[in-house]
Amino acid sequence: MAKKLEITLTRSVIGRPENQRVTVKTLGLRKMHQTVVHEDNQAIRGMVNKVSHLVTVNEIDA
Repeated sequence: MAKKLEITLTRSVIGRPENQRVTVKTLGLRKMHQTVVHEDNQAIRGMVNKVSHLVTVNEIDA
């Protein structure tokens, strides 16, 4: 597993269920095409899996 995950919001949360909106906000994503870097752990992987249709993920070694 990589040390960090680079997560980018690629699709809008408009019209999505509230739990998906909260998950995107919890990841730290506010705007379209915004990118955040998180440690690679099971909690972050679970959140990414929940909104995988809205985000793109790149594994980076840091």
